[in-house]
Amino acid sequence: MEEKEISKAVIARLPRYYRYLQDLLEEGIERISSNELSKQMQVTASQIRQDLNNFGGFGQQGYGYNVQYLYEEIGKILGLDKEHNIIIVGAGNLGQALANYVEFEKKGLIIKGIFDVNPRLIGNTVRGIEIHMIDEMEDFIRKNRIEIAALTVPKSKAEDMAKLLVQYGVKGIWNFANIDLHTIEGVVVENVHLSESLMRLSYRTSKYIKETESRK
Repeated sequence: MEEKEISKAVIARLPRYYRYLQDLLEEGIERISSNELSKQMQVTASQIRQDLNNFGGFGQQGYGYNVQYLYEEIGKILGLDKEHNIIIVGAGNLGQALANYVEFEKKGLIIKGIFDVNPRLIGNTVRGIEIHMIDEMEDFIRKNRIEIAALTVPKSKAEDMAKLLVQYGVKGIWNFANIDLHTIEGVVVENVHLSESLMRLSYRTSKYIKETESRK
C-alpha cells in the first residue's frame, strides 16, 4: 500500500504538538480535548483534528486525547523513539552553543563529536564532547554510525562539506550556513537561517511600534 504524502505544513506543526504535550505531561494532565489544545496552541480544533487524522487520529469521541499516548505516538512519527547519532561540523561559537544544548539528548539526539579545521582546537572538549580535525571525520562517521550532521561552517565551505558528508554516509544535514542547500543528492537537508528569523522579528516589531504610535 502506498504511503500517504503528508504536507510540509502538517509536519512543521508536529514539533509544536510534541512540545505542548510535554508541557501538559509535566503539569500532570492526563487527557485533553482538541478544543482545549487549540486554545493553548492558537490553532483551530478543526486543524488539530485534520492534522492528527493524517496519522490515524488518536482521539476518542467524548474523551479527547490521552496526553501520554499522543505524546509518545507523535514522538514515534518524528523519529524520537530511536537514538540518532550526530556530529557538529564547525567548532565556532554557534557549533559550541549547539554542543552545549542538553535538550538534544532528552530527545534521543546524541552528539558524538565536533569537527573543525583549526589545529589549535585538537583535543579540546565542549561539555565533554571532543573536538576532532576534519581529516578524521570519515572514519569517525563510519565507526560511530553517524546519521545527522549539524553544519555551522562559512557558506563558502558549506556545499563542499555537505557533499563530503553524503560521501561518508550521513543521511541528514542540519544546515546553519548562510546558504540554502537544495541540490545535494542522497541526503535530507533542513536549512536554518537565524538572520531571517531575526529580520522577521524586526519587521513585526517595527510594525507593532508604528501601530502603537498611530493610536496615541
